[in-house]
Amino acid sequence: MLERINGPQDIKALKKEELTELAAEIREFLIEKTSMCGGHLASNLGVVELTMAMFLTFDLPEDKIIWDVGHQSYTHKILSGRKDAFDDLRQFGGISGFPKTKESPCDAFNTGHSSTSISAGLGMAQARDLMGESYSVVSVIGDGALTGGMAYEALNNAARLEKNFIIVLNDNEMSISENVGGISRYLSGIRTGEGYNDLKESVTDILERIPGVGTKLVDRIRRTKQGIKQLLIPGMFFEDMGITYLGPVDGHDLRQLCKVLKEARKLNHAVLVHVITKKGKGYAPAEKNPARFHGVEPFDIATGEPKNKKRYPAYTDIFSKELCRLAEADERIVAVTAAMPDGTGLNRFKRQFPDRFFDVGIAEQHAVTSAAGMAAAGLRPVVAVYSSFLQRGYDQILHDVCIQNLPVVFAIDRAGLVGSDGETHQGIFDLSYLTSIPNMSVLAPKNLWELRRDLQFAVRYEGPIAVRYPRGMAYRGLKEFDSPIEYGRGEILFDEGYGSESESVESERGESANGLKPRIALLAAGSMVSTAEHIRNKLKDEGYKVTLANARFIKPLDLELTDKLAAAHDCLVTLEENVLRGGFGLLVSAYVQKNYPMVRMLNVALPDAYVEHGNVSVLREMLGIDSGSIIRRMKKELELEG
Repeated sequence: MLERINGPQDIKALKKEELTELAAEIREFLIEKTSMCGGHLASNLGVVELTMAMFLTFDLPEDKIIWDVGHQSYTHKILSGRKDAFDDLRQFGGISGFPKTKESPCDAFNTGHSSTSISAGLGMAQARDLMGESYSVVSVIGDGALTGGMAYEALNNAARLEKNFIIVLNDNEMSISENVGGISRYLSGIRTGEGYNDLKESVTDILERIPGVGTKLVDRIRRTKQGIKQLLIPGMFFEDMGITYLGPVDGHDLRQLCKVLKEARKLNHAVLVHVITKKGKGYAPAEKNPARFHGVEPFDIATGEPKNKKRYPAYTDIFSKELCRLAEADERIVAVTAAMPDGTGLNRFKRQFPDRFFDVGIAEQHAVTSAAGMAAAGLRPVVAVYSSFLQRGYDQILHDVCIQNLPVVFAIDRAGLVGSDGETHQGIFDLSYLTSIPNMSVLAPKNLWELRRDLQFAVRYEGPIAVRYPRGMAYRGLKEFDSPIEYGRGEILFDEGYGSESESVESERGESANGLKPRIALLAAGSMVSTAEHIRNKLKDEGYKVTLANARFIKPLDLELTDKLAAAHDCLVTLEENVLRGGFGLLVSAYVQKNYPMVRMLNVALPDAYVEHGNVSVLREMLGIDSGSIIRRMKKELELEG
């Protein structure tokens, strides 16, 4: 069946019995492809029939489907004609794991973060109505995304709409991890409250058999069923807001799904279709552990085990263990996550200190401000969050934490390039926005041992502080450099400047003008220290004198260290895995150019652009922040061989 799907209308040519076979083939296809290249598996397995039903009911690309987050859009991509591109899924130059308007007209809106689809869909529906068009707009949102406040802002606004707008609630009891909070309990009550649906189905079946009048009676009951719902489904949250509620519907019953979507399409206002799905459906390991199979690396299909076992711990693992160790000694330490206990490593803390662990759902704004409240009341909250997701809480960091100078620790995971998830997930802006906020301090560890020391310092610091670390294996080099953390101080790892121990004090800067190679200082931040170490080794082999310094603190800048480097070298190069604009390098440059105009400066950073998906090593080379590219740029722009 899958071979017959090459465009969005092809599914409509299949017979009913062929649709069941197509669903099975899609699941087999998804498992096979993600086992080879990784990706989001469990969420996609859960929406196969739902996606098929939408393609059967609506006419893409004329009608618009907007996926919340979008990591569950693989079946959508297959049905819209992109199955042949899945060998390069999430690879550089290949198709994205998220909806991308540049890939296909069937992708109506770019998504990547949670709780946004209702807002985007509502805006699109309003534009449709103003422009006198008549296409359908469908926003798909998960129950996990309903823990995000933006979804309720959109629902509140959608209730005023006087034209059709369909919201599909994909309810699988999960976000990335298991859902928490009141909305989860509310939806659970609807799922288990079978009385209403049983009554509706049985009454409808009986009445429709009455010759002549049965269909008319059913239509009349439909018009008056609001009263029945109010009796049998307590609260009727969505209906009370003014949004028609249809469901719950079995999300794996194609007939039911098509029927309810067609019904929803007839209504001239906002309607919510509640669909119950099983995350990971059709693949036993993913059904058993949907959180682990949310985002996967290449794995063995037979066992579900990763093909590439980790040889060394990741930065996330180091953070997880050290935070638990610190919490044993200090009962004030609490941990806060926004629906990411697995990804941020807080599951260990949750098991060890359940009363001091707080999962607020997909609600980064609330996570930050609730942490501020905890800090104001005497606790030491640690907010563990991906760099990309912390952007959603910027205003709360500024207003609720930093204005009051509260001791909140931000453990920022996935800082820098993260690879295959692409533009919406690259953590390349945090240095720019955090360093712009008064009272905020920012640390970036060079290796796993320094991450431990940074955390030890951060939980004792009397003010807002962020510890920024990358995705993946923790760097194990430079272990011998493990000095205590002093506020606002960096460290020189290898000193070969004028006046260093390796040279006589009488050496003068003018040597470089007398045929000798210029002396170079590398001032690197966080993950770029290891890159700078490689650069130093390569340049030393070519006869250059190269000093390597670890910035350690991004804010405040270590001006004493900067003075020492600028005074003793001909060239100063800053290195960071953040965008150039507003980043660490420009802060250093502004100071050096004002006070040491004779020093040649070079800032190595990421361009002022969004970075697409791809292997991190490939991206680093493309963006010019790998060691070979940096050396070539140094030689050219600093005229090292001139």
